[in-house]
Amino acid sequence: MSSQYVERVLEAVKKRNSGEPEFHQAVSEVLESLTPVIEKNKEFEKAGILERIVEPERQIIFSVPWVDDKGKVHVNRGIRVQYNSALGPYKGGIRFHPSVNTSIIKFLGFEQIFKNSLTGLAMGGGKGGSDFDPKGKSDNEVMRFCQSFMAELYRHIDADTDVPAGDIGVGAREIGYMFGYYKKIKNIFHGVFTGKGLLYGGSLARKEATGYGCVYFCQEMLKDRKTGFEGKKVVISGSGNVAIYAAEKAQSLGAKVIAMSDSNGFVYDAGGIKLDIVKKIKEVERKRISEYAKKVKGAQYTEGCSGIWKIPCDVALPCATQNELDGKSAQALIKNGCIAVAEGANMPSTPDAVKVFLDAQIAYGPGKAANAGGVSTSGLEMSQNSQRLSWAFDEVDAKLHRIMINIHAAAKNAAIEYKTPGNLVNGANIAGFVKVARVMMAHGV
Repeated sequence: MSSQYVERVLEAVKKRNSGEPEFHQAVSEVLESLTPVIEKNKEFEKAGILERIVEPERQIIFSVPWVDDKGKVHVNRGIRVQYNSALGPYKGGIRFHPSVNTSIIKFLGFEQIFKNSLTGLAMGGGKGGSDFDPKGKSDNEVMRFCQSFMAELYRHIDADTDVPAGDIGVGAREIGYMFGYYKKIKNIFHGVFTGKGLLYGGSLARKEATGYGCVYFCQEMLKDRKTGFEGKKVVISGSGNVAIYAAEKAQSLGAKVIAMSDSNGFVYDAGGIKLDIVKKIKEVERKRISEYAKKVKGAQYTEGCSGIWKIPCDVALPCATQNELDGKSAQALIKNGCIAVAEGANMPSTPDAVKVFLDAQIAYGPGKAANAGGVSTSGLEMSQNSQRLSWAFDEVDAKLHRIMINIHAAAKNAAIEYKTPGNLVNGANIAGFVKVARVMMAHGV
């Protein structure tokens, strides 16, 4: 009966949300792991928990008109999906990228429910964004877009209602413009955004948090295999914040990061990636990763991204974007001796790739657990804002480390309890879901 219940809900999701493949993928991956939970907790089915949790509590879609530096009017689409507030205010990033659509924002918001649950902090799940592309735009154009975006979104967010953060295409500049306009319109200064500048309520270690957290999670997986990062060769996709700080933390633990990428291609440096050069290229010059091969003797640049997974390594950290690592790439990693994969991005591995990792019984940390460091530190920023305090870097980092250890333990223990030991995909889904489901039960329909 319970497996039929899961199948029935999945079928209804696909019918009601046709043409949203990323959303279907995310919901299927979670719900298919919950059958034993539903069988053990019959009250969840009776209360319609699955039907309720797959449907966003609120979806806001709006136009964002803005004027470029030449006076031309453009119109983009803004989206905010407030998915589930059982555990606290909606919490999740805002993404500015041409690929943004309802399917992607709903998939990210749905994942965020369980990721935020795993942190142990009082945060619900949400996500937002626009198909606006900040690349190549002037500061004034980005400011005008952000102000127009916030002219609608301000009605729906608040420190105790919905607290957005940054994501792909939304960094300190964009958050500054959005927070500044929110403050101007609302005449209130409180913690409505996270990822803010340090001078106006931001948290130390926020920039590093997702990358650091991914490595902390992977470190726990490696400990279970009686090993660590010392002497390991690591391949990391991406070269944004997550990838850069995952590389920084892995190197500090004795690993050698040998490859990184961007949307155009990847660089391979057998001697170990020089992170100071990557930071200069990406954070200062805002150029492509191909520049690295021009600056570092012996480094090789290759067009195209998927080839990065053919480089022999001990640990792989996909930190770029969704569905970047497919089944063939996963097979190449296993064949070349990879023993651990931890996801720094949201759903970077396709279902085929996940199956390869689980079948090979390597250490595999899914994104909703392994990349929860960013939102964990966002939650810590919310706490600091509420107290009008600012904690030292080491204090925030120590709290982050403890949260990631706890997330790994929760996923590991749930996997054992529900008879799939070592399967952290099931474990993370179950641990995140059960907590939200019990609170939804407590709140009534």
